[in-house]
Amino acid sequence: MAQHETGIEGVLLDEQTRVSITEMTRVCGVSVEQVRLMVGEGLLQPGGGAGPDNWSFSGVEVRRARRALRLQHDLELNLAGAALALELLEEVEQLRRRVRALEQQHGVICEVD
Repeated sequence: MAQHETGIEGVLLDEQTRVSITEMTRVCGVSVEQVRLMVGEGLLQPGGGAGPDNWSFSGVEVRRARRALRLQHDLELNLAGAALALELLEEVEQLRRRVRALEQQHGVICEVD
């Protein structure tokens, strides 16, 4: 039996990775107008300059957009609702990190979920 090898390619998205608005629309499967709405709602913070043609987004912003889109789809939220849910989820994650850091600093273990 012959083995068929399938390669998987990907790009690591981090703070240093920058993508154009065109790349953002392709990666997220949305239109330029949807990206503009996300920026207008405060969900995304583009860099680059004034106007969508000059915008660039970090890998973190790409992940944030994809997460917001999942929230919209899965929970049937409008854009404002997805923005609020995302903000609250990020706050919970930040608080969990702070609790873990305090636990390590003081040698205490607490359950936080």
